[in-house]
Amino acid sequence: MNLMKSSFLGSTAGLVFLSTVLLVVIPPNLAHAQGDEGQGPGHGHAIAQNGDAQTEAKPQIWPQFKATTSTPVFSLYDALGRPDNLTVRGMFRARGEGLVNQFRPAPAARDDYLASFFTDIFAEYNLGTVKIGAELFDSRGYFQPLNSATSATEVNTLEFGQAYLNVDLTGALQDGSRSSVTAGRFTKDIGSRRLVSRQLFRNTTNAFTGLSYDWKGANKDQMTLLWTMPHTRLPDDARGIRENTIEFDRESPDLQLFGGSYTFANVFGGSLETYGYGLYEQDSGTGAGSVQTRNRRLFTPGVRLLRAKKPGQWDYEFEAIYQRGLVRETTAITDTRDLRVSAYFFHGEAGYTFAANWLPRVVLQYDHASGDSSNPNTFTRFDTLFGVRREYNPPSIYGPLQRSNMISPAIRFEVTPSPIWDAFVAYRTLFLADRTDSFALTQVRDRTGRSGNFAGHQIEGRLRYWVVPDAMLLETGAAYLFKGRFLVDAPNAPDTPDTFYAYLATNIFF
Repeated sequence: MNLMKSSFLGSTAGLVFLSTVLLVVIPPNLAHAQGDEGQGPGHGHAIAQNGDAQTEAKPQIWPQFKATTSTPVFSLYDALGRPDNLTVRGMFRARGEGLVNQFRPAPAARDDYLASFFTDIFAEYNLGTVKIGAELFDSRGYFQPLNSATSATEVNTLEFGQAYLNVDLTGALQDGSRSSVTAGRFTKDIGSRRLVSRQLFRNTTNAFTGLSYDWKGANKDQMTLLWTMPHTRLPDDARGIRENTIEFDRESPDLQLFGGSYTFANVFGGSLETYGYGLYEQDSGTGAGSVQTRNRRLFTPGVRLLRAKKPGQWDYEFEAIYQRGLVRETTAITDTRDLRVSAYFFHGEAGYTFAANWLPRVVLQYDHASGDSSNPNTFTRFDTLFGVRREYNPPSIYGPLQRSNMISPAIRFEVTPSPIWDAFVAYRTLFLADRTDSFALTQVRDRTGRSGNFAGHQIEGRLRYWVVPDAMLLETGAAYLFKGRFLVDAPNAPDTPDTFYAYLATNIFF
């Protein structure tokens, strides 16, 4: 076992070397691999010549990288004979990841590793006004040690995450708008995805059962209204997760998410989104098999101003969210005292994309999520609901950062040399918003506040490369957590050096 662990961790460290090698050996104009029609970076204002005369320069065409495809080279749809009105597609991902020097308190494994596999098959039949859709997810994990951080966020075997009817209402208002109603089980991305999201990096995704109304006006304004019962992923016990037990997810009126979002187009050269979401949660009883919760009853309004990135111009994003309501401190059945919630989150960023080869982009970011104060009568720790965490770090067995008790300025550098590959490197500093609360998702806490509020630094990098365009995507990344005073001196902080994490994934689309 020790030999196997040493070998695996050794190969994990080698992922950083692999990333470096790939960056060196990939030529700067890989778009030529797509044929004569491919447009690579630095294509420039080409001059077409006709004898001694020169025609007008063609406009610059910049490369765009997409980490997925709707037209795979090896298509399940083609294999089925391209049936009319039917859409079928799939994806398989295999990922190996490892972590050295745990940041979580005992009894978490000092060195953690996981081989995860994700299969996704989607089908939708179009009857015209009505569409019938279904999506099967299969998320499995293997070889993790005892006390691994692997949880129900990584393992969810054979689950129909989507099974819905979608009714097209376009033309009902006769104003040029488009709209539809979706009923059943579905996944959802809204706005920045910081509160409601379909996960991409994580080995499982969020899913909901309920109703969703989506509208897009002729002026590009958009609106979403929804009432749902979020799914609780099962199994959620250590043995069931380790053995990849098949157990269907649970939805119940005991957990409800509802609300809406409206986005105004063409505001300050971008868009302005306003929204509000309600979360209702209660215990499912007191008998055998009942589920005990923190009885969250939250209202979360917010506003977001966005200007998308574009070569040769500044982009920005500012989002402010407030949270109020009632919650209990623990899930214990004896805890019946409601605490008043007053929490907040702010994100701000400003970036610039250079109109040059490789499309370099530099962006400054700042995130501030409130933590729980020492006041026993209130609860002030921000709850990110069903939001994605990938913008801060890879989740899975790593993922120390989330929108709770965290202040983090950051700088990020991105390149997109061609449609075949892209990469980024990011640096961020880490502080606690409240020094008596646990830091982000680390579970490390000093109730006295004597360990200070400096958690450390994180450096992260990622490379994505289409080995076979529209068929096979390679992704590799690494993160290094330099532990600050808090993660070293807090009473329950593990006695380990700085944390290193790396992963290598292969995505196959069919």
